[in-house]
Amino acid sequence: MAYSQPFPLAAPTKGANAPTFGPDLAVRLICPECRDPNPNIVEEFGSGDLVCGNCGLVLGDRIVDTRSEWRTFANDEGDDPSRVGAASDPLMEGMEQLDTVISFRDGGSGIARELQRAASRQQNSRSERNILTAFRDISSWCDQFSLPKTISDIAKQLYKRSDEEKLLRGKPLEAVIAACIFIACRQAHVPRTFREICNLTHVSKKVLGQCYKALEQAFNLQPGAAAQQHIASSTITGPEALLVRYCNHLDLPPNVQGICSDIIVAARKHGIADGRSPVSIAGGAIYFTCLLMNKEKKIGEISAVAGVSEGTIKLVYRLYYHQREKLVKKEWIESGKVMMSRLHYEAPK
Repeated sequence: MAYSQPFPLAAPTKGANAPTFGPDLAVRLICPECRDPNPNIVEEFGSGDLVCGNCGLVLGDRIVDTRSEWRTFANDEGDDPSRVGAASDPLMEGMEQLDTVISFRDGGSGIARELQRAASRQQNSRSERNILTAFRDISSWCDQFSLPKTISDIAKQLYKRSDEEKLLRGKPLEAVIAACIFIACRQAHVPRTFREICNLTHVSKKVLGQCYKALEQAFNLQPGAAAQQHIASSTITGPEALLVRYCNHLDLPPNVQGICSDIIVAARKHGIADGRSPVSIAGGAIYFTCLLMNKEKKIGEISAVAGVSEGTIKLVYRLYYHQREKLVKKEWIESGKVMMSRLHYEAPK
């Protein structure tokens, strides 16, 4: 282990206004074996070691080479070995991943425009340009939606496969990308609804549904096929998977989410609100649970977060209200977590 030894303090100076001591804050590295005041420390970047040049003692390891990686000269022949640009993408294997941009400044001669046209014709084919554009859009939309990189990579793989097999020829690029992101969310167990994907990508629900069904058949993603790999099929696209985000957006405590999830499971067991969409069930269950636990949340707030109308939430709530004895556990009432008297009947308009 090398020692970092400060220089000795400066000698005191005479005079009324002179400081008593002037410490030298410079620190030098010395070898603990040689203790040479003028050490010869050698950085061996090949092995990553810091070695004493006198006795050979290793003073440090894993040092970082800060020198220039390549030396290039104007008269050298061949390609410049310097590496620039982002990291290579294995999904874009065989494609040129670096762009060449030609400046517009040509003194008004028009040469730059001609060079740009020639470069664009030689760089990539049309299909490769479409893939590069699609990959950029997928990354941008996933970032806007706060989706992890795993979903972005899965969506890119799905798009590349659909492009190679010409599965959605003639469909808008935005619709194909939206369908790939939707399927990637399901496969990564981070479900998003059709409405959320449509709001993100500005693709109509009808076109998104057509692209999704085509990819579902091509990739053998039958309804519920992904869910059969797990014991609980509802954990993939069911309302329980939506509760976490909805409760977080509504700023509800964690215990509300747990009770709400148990209510949804009990309702499914008794066949209550079967056939309703997961979004509607999640919104109605949250409203039902908030009343049970005396959490003041207006139905308009829940409607805005879930993306469904207030009437739909009230409809699911009425179905739960009529079967409340089957949904609310006795231990919740005995422990004081919930009170049945807080529920009230929502008359249909």
